[in-house]
Amino acid sequence: MSAEIPAWLALESGLVMQGRAVGAEGEKGGDLVFNTAMSGYHEILTDPSYAGQVVLMTYPQIGNYGVVDEDAESARAWPEAFVMREMSSIHSNHRATSSLPAWLKEQGIVAIDGIDTRELTKHVRERGSLRCVVSTTDGDTTSLVAKAKATPSTDGRDLASVVTTGAPYTWAEGYHESYPHELGRAFDGAGTKGGGERIRVVAYDFGIKRNILRSLVHCGFDVTVVPAGTPADDALAHDPQAIFLSNGPGDPAAVSSGIAAVSDLIGKRPIFGICLGHQILSIVLGAKTSKMPFGHHGANHPVRDLQTGKIEITSQNHSFAVETDSLPDHLELTHLNLNDHTVEGMRHKTEKVMSVQYHPEAAPGPLDAGHLFSRFREFVAG
Repeated sequence: MSAEIPAWLALESGLVMQGRAVGAEGEKGGDLVFNTAMSGYHEILTDPSYAGQVVLMTYPQIGNYGVVDEDAESARAWPEAFVMREMSSIHSNHRATSSLPAWLKEQGIVAIDGIDTRELTKHVRERGSLRCVVSTTDGDTTSLVAKAKATPSTDGRDLASVVTTGAPYTWAEGYHESYPHELGRAFDGAGTKGGGERIRVVAYDFGIKRNILRSLVHCGFDVTVVPAGTPADDALAHDPQAIFLSNGPGDPAAVSSGIAAVSDLIGKRPIFGICLGHQILSIVLGAKTSKMPFGHHGANHPVRDLQTGKIEITSQNHSFAVETDSLPDHLELTHLNLNDHTVEGMRHKTEKVMSVQYHPEAAPGPLDAGHLFSRFREFVAG
């Protein structure tokens, strides 16, 4: 059995914790965010929305079912580092293609376990968003805290331009057979199984997750994905019937090329935005965004759909949010977070524009909001 390698976690607040290296060796830093989901660590790690951040899992044991290639939300891992209470020493899953430690090393992700994640989460909740550094090479407390203070935060950073595709491409893959059938039923027969006419959509990639693409295909859309900085005229040259704006990392106000493109698309095609796409839409339409104290990251956030009165349990991953008081008169609040009353959805009163802050495509995750993709289809079809 190989000897354990020590690792350290340091926050800009001065808190330093020692644990064990369970991924790649090295040193990485970024904004520390905690995720409250009990499963789905592989999807979390491959979600481009985590670029520039260090992910802390609040669930105590991670890695027990290994890594499954088909569950990846992108082609690589994106967080700067990964923090856990305990990395499982074994994994058991007939679908597994690798163990989590081996995959983290292959992906070059610095990871640490043996951390009191309860204390660390409470620290972030009390202090707000904090920069940190995770290291397997430097055990000096003073040095580590100084590095944490010097680490770039996500404020003012256009990280969408870092994670986006380099060129347009088409996506035609629907759900894997292993995906829950409940979500298929949530679409009310629209799209492929319903045999309806397919709809051409251009999807802006600000850090798009594969399951969003699968959801669009399943619900009857033919998808062309374009880079985050694609001008409106170039997007319209694909002759889409609708525009989709994806999730992504960083500060929405910094995504200047995306804001410019969306500004030119309003009123020309129906538009649906999720997460960062929702925030970019809000800025274009006159609202404001700001960084949250510690963000929403997890699979258990209650949201009220103000149009139906129903409450949905949702998956979320965002550190910035739309300021409720900044919504102009032409925007209608459609979804509200029941924990902190933040904006979870909106629509334009006269133009075909709708958006939500949370993730209806989450996998694994609650399936309550899967109907939003069929709602988008109905929105486009009129």
